[in-house]
Amino acid sequence: MHRALRIVSTALITAGIVVLLDVAMTLIWKEPMSTVYGSIQQGDAKDSLAELQEAFPDTDELTGLEDAALARRIARIADRFEDKVEVGNGIGTIRIPSIDLDMVFVEGTDSASLQKGPGHYPETAYPGQGHTVAIAGHRTTYLAPFNAIDDIEEGDEIELEMPYATLTYEVSGHRVVDPEDVWVLKDRNRERLVLSACHPKFSAAQRYIIFAELTGIEV
Repeated sequence: MHRALRIVSTALITAGIVVLLDVAMTLIWKEPMSTVYGSIQQGDAKDSLAELQEAFPDTDELTGLEDAALARRIARIADRFEDKVEVGNGIGTIRIPSIDLDMVFVEGTDSASLQKGPGHYPETAYPGQGHTVAIAGHRTTYLAPFNAIDDIEEGDEIELEMPYATLTYEVSGHRVVDPEDVWVLKDRNRERLVLSACHPKFSAAQRYIIFAELTGIEV
C-alpha cells in the first residue's frame, strides 16, 4: 500500500514539475507544445511558397529599370500574384533583424493559417501594389513570430521577400488599439506595412500595431 502511494505521489510530483516547466517556458519565451506543431506547419508553408515561386518568370526583365519604372512593373506583377495565392499557403518571407525574425508568412489570418506563421490580411494589398499591406502574428503560441513585437523601434527595417521582388520598409511608429479599431488597416493610397499582434501577452484585449513605410525595392 505504501509503495503504491509513493508511486502515485512521485507521478503527481513529476506531472506537476512538467506543468510548471511548461508554464515557465511560456512566460519566458513561448508555448512549447504548439511550437512543435507550428514548426511542422511552417515547413508546409515553405513548401507551398517554393511551388508558388515557380509560377513567376525570371526577374532579369526587371534589372536596369529606373526606380519609377521598376515600381510600376512590380505593381503589375503583384497584381498577377494576387490571382495565384491561396489561403493557408506561403506567399513570402518576412525578416525583422532587430527581433531575429526570419519566417515564411502565409495568406490568411484565420486560426489555421496563423498556426503556420504570420498571416497576410487578404483584404489588404500585396507588397508592391502601392497600398497598405498588413500582416498579423501570434505572440505566445505557434512559433510566436511576433513575440517581441513591442521591442521593434522606429527606424528598424522590415524586409518582405516575395517571389517577384524584395521590399524594405522602415518602422515609423507604433500604437496600441482595441480589436475593433480596424482603421489601422485602412488604405492610405501609398505603400506602407502594418504589423498586428495581440496585446498584452497572453491576452487578446488589445492589439499592438507597428507602422512602416516603404524605403526600397530590389529584384
